[in-house]
Formats: sequence, structure tokens, C-alpha cells
Amino acid sequence: MEERFIPLGKSFYKQPTLQLAKALLGCTLVKESEEGISAGYIVETEAYMGPEDRAAHSYGNRRTKRTEIMFGEHGIAYTYVIHTHCLVNVVSGPLEKPEAVLIRAIEPLSGVELMKKRRGMEDLRKLTNGPGKLTKAMNINMGDYGRDFSQPPLYIAPGYVPENISSGPRIGIDNSGEAKGYPWRFWVAGNSFVSR
Repeated sequence: MEERFIPLGKSFYKQPTLQLAKALLGCTLVKESEEGISAGYIVETEAYMGPEDRAAHSYGNRRTKRTEIMFGEHGIAYTYVIHTHCLVNVVSGPLEKPEAVLIRAIEPLSGVELMKKRRGMEDLRKLTNGPGKLTKAMNINMGDYGRDFSQPPLYIAPGYVPENISSGPRIGIDNSGEAKGYPWRFWVAGNSFVSR
């Protein structure tokens, strides 16, 4: 019998982006598919603060077909492909304020064998410890662009409240000037599934 998860309501996503990036830690990311349910605790996130943030896709209010979803309502999935990897973000911020939180790593919880099969590997520690790894393991793809995180098949459910949260600079944004030093990456301190 598969575990049942109850999505968090829309109001959860109304928090300011930096607050949401921390509040998502310990929550459960869930993807339902014909193959089964896969789920894991979110253990690492990165906040992207929109028009003023040189590392954000929406820096300078850049509005493209890809970023359009970020100008809409909070709690929606923003997926995009970079170097063949699909990454998943939670749209945050008020309407017309295109901010988002990248989900960087999860701790596998449910559907672990399915995740191992999708990744073609057995090493639990490396299964979902990066933003492209977790999407492959959970079969999160461009078909999930624009999905509402408060309802299946891709949603976020309650989990646990981490005792300690660490923060530091975001990863892989070297060409973003002063923004590369902003301490907007958050992770569950001491968790072995954090990306690095």
C-alpha cells in the first residue's frame, strides 16, 4: 500500500520568497505517475529574487515564453531545461513580481526503487542530491511546467520542521556579478542528501 500525501494549500506559497525558501525545507515533494508515487523531503533550496537579482531568469523584468509563468500566481511549477537537465522551481512573489525558489535536493522517502530505476543507479546518497538528479529520479519534466503545487500529480505536502537551517551562496551562477555572493541557498544542516 502506497503512502498517501495531502498537498499543502495555496496560502502556504504566499510567504515572501526568502521565507518560503526556508519554509520548503522538510516539506515533501511528491510526483504521482502511472509507474507509482515517488516522494522525498526537500533538504536544499535556492531563492531567486526576480528583476533585481542578476542570477534570476527574470532579471530586469525579462519576460519570455520561458519565464512567463513566473509573472503569474505563486505556488506554480516553473520547469526549464539546462544542459539536458530539467530543473523545478516554485513560483513565488506577488503577481507581476517574478520570483522563484529552486528545489536543489531531496531526501528519498517513497518510491525509492522506482527512483533508482529511473536513474539507473543504486547509490541512495547520490540519487537525488542535485536539482537535475531529483527531477530525473522523480520524472519531473517539461510536461510539469505550470502545474499547481497544491494539487496532484506534482505537489508539495507537509513533512517535518528542520532543527537547523544553514545558508550560503547559490551554486553555478558565476556570471551574475555581485548576486553570486548572496546567501540565498538554504539547506537542512547536517543532512547527507544536500548537493555538496
